[in-house]
Amino acid sequence: MDEPARVRPVWVVLGLVSVAFHIGLIFYGLAPALVSRPLHMALLLPWMLVLPAVTGWQRLSGWALTVAGVSGCLYIALNAGEISDQYGFVDGPFQLALCLLLLAVALETARRAIGWPLPAVALAALLYGFFGQHLPGEFGHPGLPVESFLGTLVLAEGGLWGQLTGVSVGVVAIFVILGAVLNAGEAGKGFMNVATAVAGRLKGGAAKVATLSSALFGSISGSASANVASTGAITMPAMIRLGYPRSLAGAVEAVASSGGQIMPPLMGAGAFVMVELTGTPYAQIMAAAFPPAILYFLTVWVGINAFATRHDLRPVDLEDRPHGRDVVVTSLFFAVPFLALLGAIFVGGYTPQFAASIAILAAAILLLVDVRLSASLRQFGTRLAEAAVSSGRQIAMIGSIIICASIVIGVLSLTGLGVKVTSTILSVADDSLWPALLLTALACLILGMEVPTTAAYVICISVAGPALSQLGVEPLVAHLFVFWFALLSTITPPVCGAVFIAAGMIGENWLKVAGSAMVLGIGLYIIPLGMIANPDLLALGQAPMLALVAFVKVGVGLTLVSFGMIARGRAVLRALSVAAGLAAVFVSL
Repeated sequence: MDEPARVRPVWVVLGLVSVAFHIGLIFYGLAPALVSRPLHMALLLPWMLVLPAVTGWQRLSGWALTVAGVSGCLYIALNAGEISDQYGFVDGPFQLALCLLLLAVALETARRAIGWPLPAVALAALLYGFFGQHLPGEFGHPGLPVESFLGTLVLAEGGLWGQLTGVSVGVVAIFVILGAVLNAGEAGKGFMNVATAVAGRLKGGAAKVATLSSALFGSISGSASANVASTGAITMPAMIRLGYPRSLAGAVEAVASSGGQIMPPLMGAGAFVMVELTGTPYAQIMAAAFPPAILYFLTVWVGINAFATRHDLRPVDLEDRPHGRDVVVTSLFFAVPFLALLGAIFVGGYTPQFAASIAILAAAILLLVDVRLSASLRQFGTRLAEAAVSSGRQIAMIGSIIICASIVIGVLSLTGLGVKVTSTILSVADDSLWPALLLTALACLILGMEVPTTAAYVICISVAGPALSQLGVEPLVAHLFVFWFALLSTITPPVCGAVFIAAGMIGENWLKVAGSAMVLGIGLYIIPLGMIANPDLLALGQAPMLALVAFVKVGVGLTLVSFGMIARGRAVLRALSVAAGLAAVFVSL
């Protein structure tokens, strides 16, 4: 976070307003979608349009778009009752201009947040909605009245204010706040101390410390890139100091940070988004997601052992390992909020959002004290301000992406293009499951470029989910499959955000880091397919013994694959190890 943004009171106040609004929705009750979702967009606009501006033109245009966008959002929120009675039909020139304005603001906000790829897709979708009736063949559509098309996208819940935006408002935002409050305190140091105490004395200990700490931190961060930038600032210099090749140090951090997104209990808020989208109980999602996540880190662990043997990597120096008291004390800074969250869900029976608000309160109270357990109101104020600004920016980043993606989803639904995309996937795959899975993986790689994991997941599942369902994949399996493959772009060229950041921080060529990351993170490519080949792997809650057998089977296969790809030895033996490993993963018992 840049210093000016952190200390300027206006951004602290705006961050606190955003936090209060999103937490308040939990206690307020069922706010109408045409009230809560436009206000959500209004709150995010200054963060994306004004705060990052560096030139005079960017500031001027940013303020103009912010004022216009906020005014439009307030108009909808203040007139929600009358507008809902229009059933998505534009009433007069003013509302027509309002619809065009809000769509343009949404596109430009997303462009300033993440660049052109997603806004370009959304713009293409809008053009298709306007002019698609002129396309020949099956991809044309009958034509939509402009007033109905724009009204459904902006004055009803069929576009900007659709289900995805509802997920951003009601689920993602609250867990972003929880992560920001934890990060503002001593939780990060607690993650690092626990990881160092567990793994620091082992061969390749610094890499294993990075893996464990990033797994813990990544579960709450919701962004692999943010994870690399935070924990990587500590772990990568430590690895280089112990003689790790720079490409390996960057790869370890990128791979571990990416894996944090799939680690329960939070999965970067992804678990709770799945609750909303699938209607599956949270406990069932966590039970299904846990074995694959452990397998991923087991594969990384095996890879680190092979690299450690190749490069003779030492454990963490004794003087750099934390004392037992420090481990216990600092671990409380993340253990207490986590226990409050899980206790409220499983013991109290509260909703995940309400439970998260309790965890936020616990984490906020802990901002009063430091690792020496000394309290300071001044420190509390500084940390609270940091958490408020971080919350505001991250909610805005993810919200701007999801609102832009909602335009695409709205057009897919209105024009019937979504059904045609599904049919195309099925047709190209010849109604066969495995080709369809590979096409879905490719779509996830493309759609996930430069987009945070949770946002990439909701975009990808909206496009690819129906095709997988028609091929007989269970909804939860399909969602986990897509969620995993939404991570591909974090370590896979050409757009591998986690790798770029890691490489920049350690001054190494990004292609070298990406090559090592793809080998070390091979589980990211295999495990989602392994879920389909071994559905019992996700049945821990219903059939624990079958899940254990599948876990061991896939784990042995991944170990052979990882060892064969990294360890030194005769090429023939390594190839046989990889082949045997793939057979163990994909061949049924």
